[in-house]
Amino acid sequence: MRHLLTTKDLSKSDALRILDTATQMAATQEREVRKLPTLRGKTVVNLFFEDSTRTRISFEAAAKRLSADVINFSAKGSSVSKGESLKDTALTLQAMGADAVVVRHWASGAAYQLAHGGWLHGSVLNAGDGTHQHPTQSLLDAFTIRKHLAPGGDLSGFTVAIVGDVLHSRVARSNVYLLTTLGAKVVLVAPPTLVPVGIEPWPCDVVHTLDQALDTYEIDALMMLRVQRERMTGGGFFPSPNEYSRIFGLDGDRLRRLPDHALVMHPGPMNRGLEISAEAADSPRSVIVEQVANGVAVRMAALYLLLAGEEAAQ
Repeated sequence: MRHLLTTKDLSKSDALRILDTATQMAATQEREVRKLPTLRGKTVVNLFFEDSTRTRISFEAAAKRLSADVINFSAKGSSVSKGESLKDTALTLQAMGADAVVVRHWASGAAYQLAHGGWLHGSVLNAGDGTHQHPTQSLLDAFTIRKHLAPGGDLSGFTVAIVGDVLHSRVARSNVYLLTTLGAKVVLVAPPTLVPVGIEPWPCDVVHTLDQALDTYEIDALMMLRVQRERMTGGGFFPSPNEYSRIFGLDGDRLRRLPDHALVMHPGPMNRGLEISAEAADSPRSVIVEQVANGVAVRMAALYLLLAGEEAAQ
């Protein structure tokens, strides 16, 4: 594995290898000294064309805990904002000796272009490209579900419902393919206006109200998506926030309809009161804060497997 760009191309063995490695990494984070010497001498560049404090800090923490040198490169206020191309930025990073580039970009396909443009010799990790993919987010989601429901195994026999703004969600796309690869059944819940065109080949079911999903499926994990109002140009995706919350929001009543073991998840940041109520977000079955913590272990695993060379391949 040279790059981590999409979950669609991950085999089951690759996915389980990352999750198993993340379990080992998580165990090291419970020690008094959490830093490992594994990537000493390696340089990891965080190249962010979009704001994302949570993901950038998570990758930075992961790289530093593996003893890598970290360079944070924000496109805002840089030469990129003055018109520099992705190619020129990549050549600059190559000249700096980047061993891995963690890239987040507003354009779908940017991570693939960076990895296969012939401009970089190092590994590329996709930290979110447009509405396309966010592989480490889906890996940390799978890690969290597995930890609670299937320690050490795959997700065969479990049902995960992903609710809300599927149209604009790279998290939903990544999760559909990864969770299915790991054996889970995935159900997407969204109004027709927030379902992507051409969704038919996706390996998932689609329903159009949260109540229908709760009535039809035995849901083991319920993942609420953020309503990405900043991407909703032109309006008309739903009548009003109140109407959206009434049909698709996770409130206390719907929370109590879930099986006792079911997990409540959210990739963050949350719109409390819109897609999820405070009661649901703060309930004992919520693993939303844990997802953030698990993200560091998963990103440590990804960096380790990409950069530790022959030792990691054995």
